Amino acid sequence: MEGQEQHKSRVVKIDSVESWDSYFNQANQGCPIVVHFAASWCIPSAAMNPFFEELALTFQDALFLVVDVDDVKEVATRMEIKAMPTFLLMKERTVVDKLVGANP
Repeated sequence: MEGQEQHKSRVVKIDSVESWDSYFNQANQGCPIVVHFAASWCIPSAAMNPFFEELALTFQDALFLVVDVDDVKEVATRMEIKAMPTFLLMKERTVVDKLVGANP
């Protein structure tokens, strides 16, 4: 790895309802949020991680979150997530776009 610059991930892993609520409230202040609802056992979810990381680096003014539906079931239920991966674009606490499936 010598000579290669280490990039710190801009994707925040949500591990509790409290952390979800905290970031969700940031969206209320005009910051767009992109959320990847994933599952560790879901191969297509895992396959999308590098693309999601790349998007996070490209769009610095948005907040990128990943939610493992098994770790934080309540959030997945609240957002009516039925399949993995599901991507939501949220602005002002509202879902403005939704993409279901692994399609970079």
